Amino acid sequence: MNAPTGQLAPSDRAPSAVLRLTLRPPTFPHGPVSGAWWPRSGDLSAELPALIEAFDSSRGRVTRLTAHRDTWDQAPYDVPVAGHTVKAAWLTSGFDPHAIRLFSYGVGHWDLLVVPPGTEASAAGRMMAAAADPALRRTATALLRDRAESESVTGA
Repeated sequence: MNAPTGQLAPSDRAPSAVLRLTLRPPTFPHGPVSGAWWPRSGDLSAELPALIEAFDSSRGRVTRLTAHRDTWDQAPYDVPVAGHTVKAAWLTSGFDPHAIRLFSYGVGHWDLLVVPPGTEASAAGRMMAAAADPALRRTATALLRDRAESESVTGA
C-alpha cells in the first residue's frame, strides 16, 4: 500500500512509528470529518501523544478532545502529552463513535475518523483517503459502513 497522503512523523519517533494521519487540505472547509487517524492500538494514553504532537506543531496547540467512551480501552480525563495535558470529555451518545474531536484554543476543532487499529492496510488506506477527500462529505460512521458494504460485495 502506498502511504496515505498527509502522514506526519513526530521528530522523536523512529521511522517505523510514522503517525498514520491524513487531513483535508487546510484551504477546504471542514466536512463531517477533517481527515482520518489510524492508531496502532486502542490504548489512547499510548497513541494520543504522537497525534497531539503533530497537531501542536502544524495546526495549533491541542487543549481538549472529545471521543466516544466505547471506542477506547480506557477513558482518562487528563491525558499527558509533550509539554502539557489534554483534557478529555467522554460521551456515550450524541457523538460519532468512530471519530475523535481535537480542540485547539483559538484555532478551532477537527473531527477525525478513527480507523480501527486492526484494519487491513489497503482498507485503512482507502478509508483515510476518503476521509481527507474534500469532495466527499461523509461522517466517520458512514465511511466505516461504506467499507463494510464494499467488502461484503467484493468478498474481501
